[in-house]
Amino acid sequence: MTTEERIGRLKDYVEESSRIVFFGGAGVSTESGIPDFRSTDGLYHQEWKYPPETILSHSFFVSNTEEFYRFYKKKMLCLDAKPNAAHKKLAQLEEMGKLAAVVTQNIDGLHQFAGSKKVYELHGSVHRNYCQNCGKFYDAGYMLKSEGVPHCECGGLIKPDVVLYEEGLDNRTIQGAVEAIAQADLLIIGGTSLAVYPAAGLIDYFTGKHLVVINRADTPRDGKADLLIQANIGEVLSGI
Repeated sequence: MTTEERIGRLKDYVEESSRIVFFGGAGVSTESGIPDFRSTDGLYHQEWKYPPETILSHSFFVSNTEEFYRFYKKKMLCLDAKPNAAHKKLAQLEEMGKLAAVVTQNIDGLHQFAGSKKVYELHGSVHRNYCQNCGKFYDAGYMLKSEGVPHCECGGLIKPDVVLYEEGLDNRTIQGAVEAIAQADLLIIGGTSLAVYPAAGLIDYFTGKHLVVINRADTPRDGKADLLIQANIGEVLSGI
């Protein structure tokens, strides 16, 4: 089948489904100008004193907080990014009553900015930041403008509500995502290499009618998909 024919089949799947769940990763946001982690121009291929996996770890945050925030502010706070065609189409499908939930590995908040209401952020969000001492909330704008290591007015260290390496996922978020996936009649996986666990393992709970994978590169689930579309996700979703 051509890409156009595959998009046509996806459109048929969407029309016959009533509980769609979208499971997405970094590839959903690259079309908004946010770099992913594993492509040739992603964060993992850029020069830093330490590998990104090391910098974005809990132990590094504790022991090298200043260097953590130097990287975090420069590479993780992409506050000028706008929702793209994929984000907007998913929000539209939710408004139509077709889409039950978005399960995302992204931390950029673009699904909500596009209008999506039911979003399970497996790895947290850069838009939520809390003082480790008193718990006061700070937005991403405050974090970006702060000098050096951001501190609360009480003097406490502020930490992003982002799941770092060595940290566990939020139990309530996992539970909500699992329930949504388990109840879905159509699961669309998009813009993710399915290489990050435990997040990628959540799709094992899907027992619905159709599994669709939309990703430019191969994924471990391609062989199990009812429909595989290797193209830009914004192009695919805007075509349905």
